[in-house]
Amino acid sequence: MTVLGNGPTALYDTGPVPGPGGWPVTYEQVATGKLPVVEQPPEPAPRLSAGLQLHGEYQGSGFTDPKYIARRGDGQVVQLSRLLYLVASSIDGVRDAETIAHRVSARFGREVSGDNVRYLVENKLQPLGVTVPAGQEDDEVDAPRSDLLLALKGHRVIFNEKRTARIAAAFAWLHRPAVVVAVLLSAVAMDVWLFGFFGAIEPVLQVLDQPVLILLVFVLTVASLVFHEFGHASACKYGGARPGCIGCGLFLIWPSMYTDVTDVYRIGRGGRIRTDLGGVYFNVVFMLAMAAAYFATGMQFFLAAVYLGHFEILEQLMPAVRLDGYYILGDLAGVPDLYGKIKPILLSLLPGAKGKAAREEVAGLKKSARRIVATWVLTMVPLIVGELGYALWNLPRILATMTRSLTEQIIGTGTAFGDGRIAEGFVGVIGCVMLLCPMAGVVYLSVKLSGRLFRAAKRSTAGRPRLRIVVCALALAGLTGLSYAWVSGMTPKPLPKQPPIAPILQPGVSTEPPGPQDASTPGESGTRDSSGNGASLSPSASPGASGLHGSPSPGASGSASAAASASPSASKSARPGGSSSSSRTDGPVTGPTPTSSVPGGGPSGPQPSPTPSESVPPSPTEAPSSPPASASPAAT
Repeated sequence: MTVLGNGPTALYDTGPVPGPGGWPVTYEQVATGKLPVVEQPPEPAPRLSAGLQLHGEYQGSGFTDPKYIARRGDGQVVQLSRLLYLVASSIDGVRDAETIAHRVSARFGREVSGDNVRYLVENKLQPLGVTVPAGQEDDEVDAPRSDLLLALKGHRVIFNEKRTARIAAAFAWLHRPAVVVAVLLSAVAMDVWLFGFFGAIEPVLQVLDQPVLILLVFVLTVASLVFHEFGHASACKYGGARPGCIGCGLFLIWPSMYTDVTDVYRIGRGGRIRTDLGGVYFNVVFMLAMAAAYFATGMQFFLAAVYLGHFEILEQLMPAVRLDGYYILGDLAGVPDLYGKIKPILLSLLPGAKGKAAREEVAGLKKSARRIVATWVLTMVPLIVGELGYALWNLPRILATMTRSLTEQIIGTGTAFGDGRIAEGFVGVIGCVMLLCPMAGVVYLSVKLSGRLFRAAKRSTAGRPRLRIVVCALALAGLTGLSYAWVSGMTPKPLPKQPPIAPILQPGVSTEPPGPQDASTPGESGTRDSSGNGASLSPSASPGASGLHGSPSPGASGSASAAASASPSASKSARPGGSSSSSRTDGPVTGPTPTSSVPGGGPSGPQPSPTPSESVPPSPTEAPSSPPASASPAAT
């Protein structure tokens, strides 16, 4: 029995829970006016998630409505409307919903109630990971992330924010207009001298002739990548934004570096484009430094690094993947995620309800931004599909070449350690890592893309069994045809075994060129003409004579180049479809009986030495009437 008021006892137990008519009271309490005071539990104040940063309005946006940028502690960037951003910026962990409503109303220009704030916090901000769920003790949130296929994976910080800020401040002066003009004019003069007078390919050939120089050029290439990131950070600092950390990760199939410049979204479009171009601009500065090192020392491998730097710049400026060119195009259009617009752009071209909804989403872009994004989508989608088809068509030769190269590398490295050549063994381990990176990338991309296609097909055919059957039948037919092409040999053969270009990275791997290949059909020792002489392949069937030139996908080109050599320069000479059929002669013959011992020739016992008259090649009349079965197209 609960005692209430001044009376001796209460007529009944009131309890802490109100009844249908309100809180129950006794007659004595009503008569004396001493009603019970029921204390309501205090409303918990909303809290922001750990590490959340509010960057403000997205300047130069390509959207019709203004967008505001927030970055979660896990690095995920989210776009907010103006009202949501005002609510988030008013949350400090102390103000309750009513206080936040008063503050937001004054800044928004319209009346916002406490219930409106509670709804926005619970149903809008909390699912995005901006606020912490009510009742949770810590500030860490498990919010969804955008699973980007062509994004950097496995981030590792190299320079934290403080160190990056000091580096950016040290190099910010290089972005002054007068300095930029001087650097660009010097770069033009350097290229005119290098390509027009000196000859840019001569330093590359010298490096290939001296394998130890390849390692030095590789070190310089890594240094240029680091300096590239300093360009992004310093341009961000020069534009008035705050650069974040500099780190590394795995992009597609190769280790890559990145710079966190999310804060540039709050500065103008010109500052963002300067930041995007800051990396390639610092590549130019680095090449000028390498040219100066050549003039100071006379070492031509510095010029080889300059030559390779041009290809690095061209690669960075391509807008196909999430490199500098992609972000430059996105900032020109005012759309931070171009890949996120592929689906609505394509669906907007279709009739029906889905097309109408997609057109409404696309209508949220300004006309200029819509044209840029649509042109990019309609250009890149066919290229991506073509690159994917090319990679699938060449998948057997990619896997075979990579497996063969990795096996030889591991065996050679193990032999080096076993023989006590510790230095060579550790260098071989570097080569193994360089081969494993593209292999891991190919496997990762294959599994990731297959899973995405499967989930997309499952979602699009949910509740439509006939369509699902059709999709499964088409997928099965495609896989069957592709498997038949792989097994039957319709696809290109693996790259022929070649001696390593950088033997220092491949200890134990033979540097001798592969021996002459027998041109006879399987199961036969040779194909002979009517005179009994052994037929040989034409010298025109040289390696790469029937090479197929194309634009392989990143996974295919990286794997092929890694299989050919562990050095960056080797990928430039790899030919994706090249066949290797070397010129072969079975030795001098004077009749049906061979006179010397050669592979594929006569007996292995001692034979008399041929006379000079016997050493002449067969005459054209002795050529076979039909080419050998294993001859390449160039040999026929």
